[in-house]
Amino acid sequence: MDTVFEHAKTAIARVRDGDTVMCGGFGPAGLPVRLIDALLESGRRDLTIISNNLGQPGKGLGALLRAGQVRRVVGSFFSGNPEVAAAQRDGGLEVTLLPQGTFAEAIRAGGAGIPAFYTPTGAGTVLAEGKESRVFEDGRTYLLERALMADVALVHANRSDRLGNLLHRGVAQNFNLAMATAARLVIAEVDEVVPTGELAPAEISTPHLYVDVVAVPQ
Repeated sequence: MDTVFEHAKTAIARVRDGDTVMCGGFGPAGLPVRLIDALLESGRRDLTIISNNLGQPGKGLGALLRAGQVRRVVGSFFSGNPEVAAAQRDGGLEVTLLPQGTFAEAIRAGGAGIPAFYTPTGAGTVLAEGKESRVFEDGRTYLLERALMADVALVHANRSDRLGNLLHRGVAQNFNLAMATAARLVIAEVDEVVPTGELAPAEISTPHLYVDVVAVPQ
């Protein structure tokens, strides 16, 4: 199917209450800001957000939390937003904390169709509570971690061609590439759309086959 090109507000209307939403970005790098703003404005609720962090107080994904739109969050770095811990203590937010490497691998596994994997990271810590463990031939204890998948992935790219092939620049690639493989619906916010053929094959970091909707600048 052809990639659809829409403005952020129209694209985000495809998200439903109760959806699990992956969101790319590492701090501000590679963060789909316009899509997050449109999701806030949409008023969608009961969301599960899978993201490295949950923004800052009242900013980015933190604005969704403050608006009461987030029910659960899965990620690895929440200390930048103290409202996450406060919401968890108050019982209004379910938090799943994963080591960053485990988080990245869980997304990659979800995109590759691998339902779970073993890792030694977190074994013997509070992060192992409630998880299956196994000792392999090397004598080390490994935890079974489940893959992560989503209903929707919101990703950012610097450029898209008219087919929907994406170019992500430098560290802005971060989680965006893996998340584009691990969701039923992928919405890519881009800074620029160029004619097909202008992106060299080696520049394309996310092929258009993974991209359903491109949110173009207003």
